[in-house]
Amino acid sequence: MNISVTFRTSEGENWQKTYVEERIVKLKKYLDVPSEAHIILSTEKFRNVVEINLSANGWNVNAKEEAKDMHLAVDSCIDKIEKQLKKQREKNREHKPRSIRHGSQKAEEGMEEDDYTAKVVETRKVVLKLMSLEEAVLEMEGSKARFLIYRDTASEKVSLVYRLDDGNIAHIETNS
Repeated sequence: MNISVTFRTSEGENWQKTYVEERIVKLKKYLDVPSEAHIILSTEKFRNVVEINLSANGWNVNAKEEAKDMHLAVDSCIDKIEKQLKKQREKNREHKPRSIRHGSQKAEEGMEEDDYTAKVVETRKVVLKLMSLEEAVLEMEGSKARFLIYRDTASEKVSLVYRLDDGNIAHIETNS
């Protein structure tokens, strides 16, 4: 975190600068990326004014506080900044990505999501055997395979036989 402390209307004392830097570092836990904090300390008669401008990750958080004691003004200003950062993080956490918000509309339109990244993990080359539907069902029952692709003897078309979750067998026949 890049911290710069500016003193207006008076020469700042070293304890003020170190106290402010110690307190502002506590805000680092709310920020994921490098940030920049600009702190302005000023004293006018009996008023101590603290202004903090924090910018990080596209956020600009500002707070200004005045009190009779400099410690009290710094603490309350840091508390204001902390509340704003918590609120901003909570908004980001509750914000749903665009793909989730519009997912139901895409499903209704019959479109697939653009963000879906499926990987091909296995490729098999199959030699189509010439057999009837009954032979394919018998071969499926004899093996642990979940599906079988074959060429039907009656129609010469490519067909698929697969096992359903309930144990039954389904049949698909192509037009080509």
